[in-house]
Amino acid sequence: MTNSKRSDVPRRFFSKDEQQHIVEAIGAAELQTSGEIRFHIERDVPNKDPIAGDAYLQGREVFAKLGMHATEAHNGVLVYMAVRSRKFAVVGDEELHRRVGDDFWKDVVETMRQHFAQDLFGEGIAAGVLQIGESLREHFPYQSDDVNELSDEISFDEE
Repeated sequence: MTNSKRSDVPRRFFSKDEQQHIVEAIGAAELQTSGEIRFHIERDVPNKDPIAGDAYLQGREVFAKLGMHATEAHNGVLVYMAVRSRKFAVVGDEELHRRVGDDFWKDVVETMRQHFAQDLFGEGIAAGVLQIGESLREHFPYQSDDVNELSDEISFDEE
């Protein structure tokens, strides 16, 4: 991520318009799929494991904390960002990962990274979410009895 003059307070990192754009992208992506997407922001990647500050490991912890593993089809995706640490990760549930493989996740991360390099963080998250949504649509198409199992709202951890 760049050294922009954005706040390192998670709720203030994105403007209200950017936050709305991200929530709308999540809603749009989920319209075509039974999959679930969440976006979580916190200040720092905790330094509590042997791989100090690993965003992916923290993303997995947040994934579990948010109950994302409890989706019926195991097709949830978490986009995780630590704003002061300047790190992010994309974490997919086991069934989705089995279907899309490592290269898909690398592509999503690269799409987001390209936007972030231009200080287009809201656009980067939205672009990544829409890319994830396309894959979810392909592997987990919308079902007529689909229920939105997880909130589309951004979750924040201010600590």
